[in-house]
Amino acid sequence: MSYLDPQETEAEFEARWWQLMNEMRERFGKKPDLNALLLLIGVQELGQGAGPFTKEQKQDLMHIATCKLFSLSGHYELERIDEEGWPHYRLVQPVPFASLKEQERMLKWHMLEYFDADN
Repeated sequence: MSYLDPQETEAEFEARWWQLMNEMRERFGKKPDLNALLLLIGVQELGQGAGPFTKEQKQDLMHIATCKLFSLSGHYELERIDEEGWPHYRLVQPVPFASLKEQERMLKWHMLEYFDADN
């Protein structure tokens, strides 16, 4: 199944998304937005604990998360881990051009896959 899979209806996709949001609300006490989820994924991928992080590091963590998410569909691959333990990805295949709504759906779909694989 992919974010372009015609087998999954919009209602099914939304139901899966809201289930994840409910799980996150239970886990953290509030419903996160996409940026908060990207930061969470980035921190998890870095594997060095919850911080504290500078504003620039938070941006880097969100970039790591985006690359990790799009690695699930073959657009990026982990290239190396640097001497400070930060992952670096390389672009394998460009992410298809999409509207903002489509980009959000791609991110949500990848997040669903990421957290599903995490369980």
